[in-house]
Amino acid sequence: MKRINKKEKRLILIGVCAAVLILLVILAAWGIRQLITPKADTEQGLAYIRAAESEDIEMIEQKISQLERQDGGEDSRSFKEKFASSIVMGDSIAEGFSEYDVLNASSVVSKIGVHLYEMEEQVQQAKDLNPQVIFLALGMNDVIATAGDTGQFLEQYEALIAQLREAAPDAHIYVNSIFPVRDSAVEKEPELAAISEYNAVLKQMCDDMQIGFIDNTELVQEQYYEEDGVHFKAEFYPLWAERMAEVAAL
Repeated sequence: MKRINKKEKRLILIGVCAAVLILLVILAAWGIRQLITPKADTEQGLAYIRAAESEDIEMIEQKISQLERQDGGEDSRSFKEKFASSIVMGDSIAEGFSEYDVLNASSVVSKIGVHLYEMEEQVQQAKDLNPQVIFLALGMNDVIATAGDTGQFLEQYEALIAQLREAAPDAHIYVNSIFPVRDSAVEKEPELAAISEYNAVLKQMCDDMQIGFIDNTELVQEQYYEEDGVHFKAEFYPLWAERMAEVAAL
């Protein structure tokens, strides 16, 4: 049989003493409580303690989950869950979120070829959905339509935001930058060469209106483009969704 050395004996003795001391403190506190408080229904008291413990555990779990998300911990939620109380409002590029089943259809308010000045239907949809967050992904068609007139573009964008603030006053609005296009797309539509200028005035507008601006310029890489040099393949949309979710802390 292995003999217990002095160090182990000392640790055991300390442990026993600590346990006894804790037990004495608990007994003393219980005895004092019995002396100064009237007798109560035991079952009722136990039920209250169990309920309180349950509430405390649930609260602790919620706080741990929140801290994990804030500290960059693993978030197992799908994009559909993250965007459950949000909508992405835009044109054919935004429509890819529902087309490739990245987001629920209820989280995508889009229309192919839509312009800033014809968004009444989409604004009504936003009002009906009552989202907490609205991501705007518009402007590509308007760069072509305004043919370099960034002042006109800005007026139309500001008017849309005013409509949304009236329709969904509690929603937080974020504006996505207009995506860059391939050179082949610029050859077909020369006005698209001015996208960077439009993004500059768009960012300034967001700063002035205190609206979040999401710059996606560096997010785009050559392999994500469709053949037209404007639209994107399915694998691009999770990257874009993650970018928006990070900025808006979804």
